[in-house]
Amino acid sequence: MQRASHHELRSAFRALLNSNSCYHTASVFDPMSARIAADLGFEVGILGGSVASLQVLAAPDFALITLSEFVEQATRIGRVARLPVIADADHGYGNALNVMRTVVELERAGIAALTIEDTLLPAQFGRKSTDLISVEEGVGKIRAALEARVDPELAIIARTHAGVLAPDEVIRRTVAYQAAGADGICIVGIEDFEHLEKIAAHLSIPLMLVTYGNPKLRDNARLASLGVRIVVNGHAAYFAAIKATYDCLREQRQVVASDLSASELAHKYTQPEEYFVWAEEFMDVKE
Repeated sequence: MQRASHHELRSAFRALLNSNSCYHTASVFDPMSARIAADLGFEVGILGGSVASLQVLAAPDFALITLSEFVEQATRIGRVARLPVIADADHGYGNALNVMRTVVELERAGIAALTIEDTLLPAQFGRKSTDLISVEEGVGKIRAALEARVDPELAIIARTHAGVLAPDEVIRRTVAYQAAGADGICIVGIEDFEHLEKIAAHLSIPLMLVTYGNPKLRDNARLASLGVRIVVNGHAAYFAAIKATYDCLREQRQVVASDLSASELAHKYTQPEEYFVWAEEFMDVKE
């Protein structure tokens, strides 16, 4: 199969956004997984920030991965991808000027769309990892991202966390990002359809939900009717790969079987406790 150009893949993603259907992402984390996802008929893939941190650093999702490391992985995927790939670009790796650099590098890597979130990352001294920047700074980041892109087909998606905000504040933020020119709104933490309806009523651009398989949000037709075009159920494929690697190597060494799940194995081998100790010592973090 002949590989489509990056521009053609971005156009294909735009077609998904402009459709009346809801699509579920494949978690792609390296060139092989991207090829598998396309071969299985997935319409869109996503490179998660947490997955990139695991794959590249074997580190937990504490905003430790750098832009250059993330872009390197995105470039490897973009080199072979036959489906449009969304990049979870976290906070854009800094302020609005850093966001511009992020867009330039990810566009060059072949990404079809990217999300920029309004979380205050990395967590600052005495602050929680779920704290958010101001709406004004979030708007500035979206405007900067739009200014930096060269290919107008590259989709810039503003992301916020409904799970840590009151509905009125979610509406205020997402309406502001829509007015700033975002091509879509990504929302994390939607509880159920009533929650979604309350927010979606104020938006006219396509929605992307990070649901982590929430059983209360599994009606595809209803999601589509509310403007949801992309759903991220999580990154089960990557965690399955961790589990398969562990089991294969364990059998090779004839080690007694472990009852640890894939997520428990990821926790074990990223050693997050070390980071918690350092954060408490140097950052006074009180969750």
